[in-house]
Order: sequence, then structure tokens, then C-alpha cells
Amino acid sequence: MKRALITGITGQDGMYLGELLDSKGYEVYGLVRGQNNPKVATVREVLPNAKLLFGDLTDLGSLLRVIETADPEEVYNLGAISFVAHSWENAGMTTDVTGKGVLNMLEATRIHAGSDPSSIRFYQASSSEMFGKVQEVPQRESTLLWPRSPYGVAKVFGHYMTINYRESYGMHASSGILFNHESPRRGIEFVTRKVTTAVARIALGKQDGLKMGNLDASRDWGYAGDYVDAMWRMLQQPEADDYVIATGKTHTIRDLLDVAFHRIGIDDWSSRVTYDKQYERPAEVDLLIGDASKAKEVLGWEPSVDFRELIEMMVDSDLAEQETLD
Repeated sequence: MKRALITGITGQDGMYLGELLDSKGYEVYGLVRGQNNPKVATVREVLPNAKLLFGDLTDLGSLLRVIETADPEEVYNLGAISFVAHSWENAGMTTDVTGKGVLNMLEATRIHAGSDPSSIRFYQASSSEMFGKVQEVPQRESTLLWPRSPYGVAKVFGHYMTINYRESYGMHASSGILFNHESPRRGIEFVTRKVTTAVARIALGKQDGLKMGNLDASRDWGYAGDYVDAMWRMLQQPEADDYVIATGKTHTIRDLLDVAFHRIGIDDWSSRVTYDKQYERPAEVDLLIGDASKAKEVLGWEPSVDFRELIEMMVDSDLAEQETLD
């Protein structure tokens, strides 16, 4: 039975990855920050077989204790402060967790691996936000990185540190440059879930409308369940490498609103959505679209859920959830 350690197991990706690994017969360990973490109950419900260990990505000592207990063959570093808008308000904390936390996890893994650094396979959750002010369309593994947020900058640090540990120590360390990926488990603070939740509440008469920022920003949106499969595939390769994971199709926030409102029978949502400057980013990322040709060729990976199916899945889930709430 293989053992895997997942940091960020309380997040959307962590839970989907935990389910995938459990289905493949892994013994799953999850790193949780803080014993009073409110998401622990959800993780225990979704992943009853997972063993939860408490530690902090900013504390190397705690990571060494966790990795010694788990003794994993695979480490998936998904833990981060991942809400981009929050990173401008908390740039220091974002840097410590999302950037330097990667260094701490790499170092803990290297130390635990001892004389054979490649004996533990390491996955780093890189992000399309690293491309920021895009220098090439579509974006691929070789595209120049130009981050436009403290979150993006922190992700670039972690990405290059992963490459550095691979090249310096011979670690089997891979990065997945994942473009936006969503699901019913997405946090309510993210724009897709903000929209699908509001639409569900509007359908049920619990809300009149919603406030939005830039409706013309374009993203390459996929399904989180598909994307964690790509993570696993990377660590099964004989050689570590970096891969863009994306659908290769881009949609605007307007497209998102079109699909979500259509699902509840509203085709003209213009009177329901109002502009609010507070939701604009200080520096916007206008167009992200990924080229996942390498992942298709090497990993045999392709997305299985398209944009419309994804948003409809999320609206349906939020309708079911909102119907149970007062």
C-alpha cells in the first residue's frame, strides 16, 4: 500500500485528490493547520480513511514531524493561501505560506528522504496566475512568467524553488501549472462559486441580485476532479517535469453568468447584476488560456467535463444546498 501526504487536504483539490488516492488503495495522510480548523469535520466526512496530522507550512519543525509520521512515497503540496484578491491585503502572509511554505515542504521532504532524494516523489501546485500579464497566447510551460498579484509572485517563487530542488538535489519534484479549476466544493469567496450560489438564491427568492467587478476577464476553467488526476499522473512518470493543465478554451465572466442564469431559466440577467468597483483587482489578469499539449502527450491526460457542464453542476449543487438552509 502506497502512502501519500497531502498538504491543503481541507481545500477543494485536497479532498478530490484524497478521494482519488483512496480509490487507488493509498494510505492517505493530510496536513491540517490548527486543531480547531473548521473544515476538519468536512474532511473526516469526505475522507473517513484519511489520517489527519497537524502542522504549519511556515514551521519547518512541524513539517519534519508530520513527514516522519506519514513516511510517504508521494507528497502533494497543495497548501496555500489561494484567494488572489486576499493576497493584496495580506501580501506578507501570502508570501510566507504560498511561497516560503513550498521551500519548507521541499526541505522537509529532502531531509526525510536522506541519501536518496528521489525516493519521495513531490508535487507542487503551481498556478496559471504566474503568467499574469501574459506574454504569449496560449500559455505553455515555456511561457515567460509575469505575475500580477502577491499570490502570483509567491507561486512563482514556489515554482522555481521546486525546479531548483529537482536540479540541485535530484529530487523527483514536479509542478502542475493548473489553470482555473472549479467544483461544488470551491470556496464561496471565488467568483465561480459566488455566482452559482447567488444564482441559486435568486432562483429560490432568497436574493435579488449580485454585485460584480470586471465582467470581461477571461479564464480557462476546468473541473477540479479532472485536474487532481493530472497531479497523480505526474508522480507516476519516471522523470519529474512541469506540466500545464488546462482545457485550452477560454470564457469570460459574462459567459459564466449566461450559463448560470440560464440554468434557472433566466436569459437576460442584466437587471440582476450590478457593477461594484471594490471587486476590481489592483492589477487585472485579462486573459488566461492554457496549452496542455504536453500533458496530453506525456501523461495521457485530457479534461472530461466542459465549461457548461461544470457551471450547471455547481448551480445544481448550490440549489440543493440552499434549499436546506433557512
